[in-house]
Amino acid sequence: MDIKELLNKSDRFAAANGCCITEADGQHAVAVMTVTSSHLNGGNVCQGGALFTLADLAIAALMNSSGQLTFGISNSIVFVASAHEGDRLRAEAVFVSDHHKIPSVEVRVTNQDDALICHVTGMGYRKNVSLPRTNP
Repeated sequence: MDIKELLNKSDRFAAANGCCITEADGQHAVAVMTVTSSHLNGGNVCQGGALFTLADLAIAALMNSSGQLTFGISNSIVFVASAHEGDRLRAEAVFVSDHHKIPSVEVRVTNQDDALICHVTGMGYRKNVSLPRTNP
């Protein structure tokens, strides 16, 4: 089972929020989500946590593509524009450094018009164990 299939099945929080990995290899990972009414905040735009969940899924796919269990240890998000109901969002993660213990990535979240919605940076900690291949 590849990382895309594994995380789409095992990351229940991301799946329940409409996020799905569409591409993942050792160089980049892409996760997508369509903004629905359940993603909207009190200002009637996509809630920041939903955007972060999408970016975090792309980060997880990329950092775990090596097969070693990797957890996030630090993330930062900068909101550039609002996403609205019906927007099709794409989060693409690429390595800044694929360090054997502390990898770091950048993620650009864009909409269907390729407009930047937010930018995320993340660092992880790679454990010396294999990524679990089944749900607990």
